[in-house]
Amino acid sequence: MKKIWIVMAVIAVIVFMMFSSLTGKYNQIVTLDESMDTAWAQVENVLQRRADLIPNLVSTVKGYATHEKDVFTQVAKARSRVGSANSRSDSMTANNQLSQALGRLLLVVERYPDLKANQNFIRLQDELSGTENRISVERRRYNSTVQAYNSFVRRFPNSFIGSLFGYTKDNRYFKADEAAKSVPKVDFGK
Repeated sequence: MKKIWIVMAVIAVIVFMMFSSLTGKYNQIVTLDESMDTAWAQVENVLQRRADLIPNLVSTVKGYATHEKDVFTQVAKARSRVGSANSRSDSMTANNQLSQALGRLLLVVERYPDLKANQNFIRLQDELSGTENRISVERRRYNSTVQAYNSFVRRFPNSFIGSLFGYTKDNRYFKADEAAKSVPKVDFGK
């Protein structure tokens, strides 16, 4: 009888240790998953800051470059796509398109020396530049958080525990759009 109690106590200790380990791993996965959501929320925060600056920048440039309507239209459409994005993937694509449109807008600015000397424009351009730097930092943090999560849930036994509760690898890295890799064409002959 004494041996049965000892065996049962050993089994209870082993079960308790396994349950504690499972609980700890699960909690780590949940924490990493929440960290990804938090990092994404910060990316959205700085992207919204950029979206808020764009109308002021565009209206300042419009005063000087009234015949560059297609560039303004592209920026406005790209900005509205950012606002209507429903998922992380859509938001990433829309923001890559907005970055390209802003690049074209800044190329237009190069054609107008008086605009480049305008204090309102300089201030807005500095704000936008600072915001772009913040976006870059937050994208990098988000991607690091996704990488940490993915590394954790793909390791054994975490992969087994994660799959039990529906946590799998997340492929929502913030990547540059393919079009961003091409060099913009600058033509001052117009």
